[in-house]
Amino acid sequence: MIRFNDILEKVSAWYDEKELVPLQKAYVFAAQSHKGQVRLSGEPYLSHPLEVSNILADMKLDPTTLAAALLHDVLEDTDVTALDIKKIFGKEIAHLVEGVTKISLVEESSPETIRAETIRKIILAMTDDLRVIFIKLADRIHNLKTLKYLSDKKQKQIAQETIEIYAPIANRLGMGRIKGELEDLSFQYVDQKNYFRILSLIKTKKKDAESSLKKIERDLIELMKKNSIPADVSSRIKRPYSIYNKMKRRGIKFEQVYDFMALRLITNTTSNCYAALGIIHQNWTHLPSRFNDFISMPKPNLYQALHTTILTKKKHTIEIQIRTREMHEIAVNGIAAHWKYKETDAKAIVKEDQRLQWLREMADLYKEQKDPRKFLKDLKTNLIPEEVYVFTPKGKVITLPMGATALDFAFRIHTEIGLHADKAIINKRTVPLKTVLEPGTIVEIITSDKKTPVRNWLNFAFTSKAQHQIKRWLNKQEQIKNISLGKKLWNKQLKKHKTRESLLKGKELLKKIRQATYPHIKSLKDFYEMVGIGKIVLNERLLEKIYPDRKLKSGKDTLIKKAVKKVAKKPELDIIVKNKESSSIKLARCCSPVHGEPITGYITSGKGITVHSLRCHLVKKEILPSQRMVDVSWDKSSKGDYEASLFITSVDTPGVLAKITSKIASLKINIKKASVEPSPDKKTKVNLRMTVKNIEQLENAITEIKGIPEVLSVERL
Repeated sequence: MIRFNDILEKVSAWYDEKELVPLQKAYVFAAQSHKGQVRLSGEPYLSHPLEVSNILADMKLDPTTLAAALLHDVLEDTDVTALDIKKIFGKEIAHLVEGVTKISLVEESSPETIRAETIRKIILAMTDDLRVIFIKLADRIHNLKTLKYLSDKKQKQIAQETIEIYAPIANRLGMGRIKGELEDLSFQYVDQKNYFRILSLIKTKKKDAESSLKKIERDLIELMKKNSIPADVSSRIKRPYSIYNKMKRRGIKFEQVYDFMALRLITNTTSNCYAALGIIHQNWTHLPSRFNDFISMPKPNLYQALHTTILTKKKHTIEIQIRTREMHEIAVNGIAAHWKYKETDAKAIVKEDQRLQWLREMADLYKEQKDPRKFLKDLKTNLIPEEVYVFTPKGKVITLPMGATALDFAFRIHTEIGLHADKAIINKRTVPLKTVLEPGTIVEIITSDKKTPVRNWLNFAFTSKAQHQIKRWLNKQEQIKNISLGKKLWNKQLKKHKTRESLLKGKELLKKIRQATYPHIKSLKDFYEMVGIGKIVLNERLLEKIYPDRKLKSGKDTLIKKAVKKVAKKPELDIIVKNKESSSIKLARCCSPVHGEPITGYITSGKGITVHSLRCHLVKKEILPSQRMVDVSWDKSSKGDYEASLFITSVDTPGVLAKITSKIASLKINIKKASVEPSPDKKTKVNLRMTVKNIEQLENAITEIKGIPEVLSVERL
């Protein structure tokens, strides 16, 4: 168990005695609060906050953060209250302890919401004070080291969450050492088979290549001395999870991981970094394709170094990383290095630091995206991206995820530029906004006041910021249109019944509407909007409830009902609409929903409800306005038939179509249309349209077709 004096000794090297008083006080308080408590490992509970504080001490963090780390579990595991902490240690430490506790409490929630809610809490805490996440990351490292004492299910859950959430956050903050440790500690629990396979491969290759590595290290030290370049040289073997992830991501073999072995050369100035690089290239064969200058073009987390890969006489590849001492400190501790290099306000860092652009975007999204699952989906795009670097005409580097378009670039520069983007100029050539950006290109956006977002933009907007701002603008315009339409329909209804004059207005009308049927309506604008959307149907019954003392002239149905009747040509489908008066219902042609699969409804003004499958691209990309969506479900007693289309790719051999149709016929499925298209690559493309009773029957058909040896793929259209 780490001793408190060991922590104190580390911190006293860069802070004076007076600044250490809160830390000493926190240790005594934590020891008293956790007295008698033990961890599952059998160790005194105090060992945990001490280990967490020690990890942060190694990162050279301030005594306030270390004190909060010592106290981070007292609110959750003892009778101590937040008010107690505030009274004894002050507002700042209490704030940090509460921030860590809030994240921990979410982690104990149900499995369905755990990841989404945890990340929302983390984002909120980080925008308030980054030191909360520093403590949480250190807490997670020590908990992973004692994970063996938990159940197998809990081990896997915590390890998976670490790899999906905590390690990517550490990476985004530039905390390389913390990220690597989190990944390796989790790897053995997430995928034990591959963990031990990679360890075995490392052991074999390390034994074979270590002598080459040591020789290059010695030669490099001598060369630097000879050329009067002050340098510390050390070697490292790439971390197990990092190796596995690279193999998996790039589809390569272990032997193709060229940075398996690396040397790190740390010198005093940037000019000496480049001088050292020149000397290395003069003395060893290097691989030009493996050279990266991260000094002139830093990574998004501000990592800086020169990377070059050399070839030894034994044909081993060794990567050499060259950086200054300050660059090294930032590479290891990332943004946490701020607390060593400069005294600054924690919130100011979040607002200003370039590395936290992604955090600011996620915080903005957090305020408006209420669905935790959608928020988590957006986060993954921002948290673990493959990145592309492009330039503004003035030479500023803009980092975007791989796959981003010129439209994403426009929104990254400024929301207003994105909303009025007309076209892009890439490397002096005019291109459409949907153009995918290539690394190193110069991008300029041409705007026009007449240009505004259209729903089609959502098909090629890649970043969550661009998608969010486009949806926000479109929804606002949709809302304005619906309010205007709803108001017109309401006035027409009143006029038709000759009841326009001397009727209730404003607050009085709103009160009557609430009393009549809709107590949840917040304002008249809300009422008009719901009328415009079609969620409230105007009829005599509603008017009689609002004006019970006034005899209304009998009339025909409203405009909406007329329009609904007009399109109600098909017999009633097996659909149940939740909280909605009867309306015309039809199945969407774009996705052809089949009975039993997950569905949603979309209201079209005057045209009833269109039912979409949840797999529909319009639903998945949230292209349809959310305010028009309604909950629908299938009637379980359905006996109808539903159309479904399949696209089948097979080897071009005689009799394939006969085999496919035979399998379908055996399931008593009727084929309405079949077409075959031969292709130059000796493959046959088969389009089938059929009628099925439900999704189960369709899935059985897909399984049977996939079982035919000549069939390469089956895709539902």
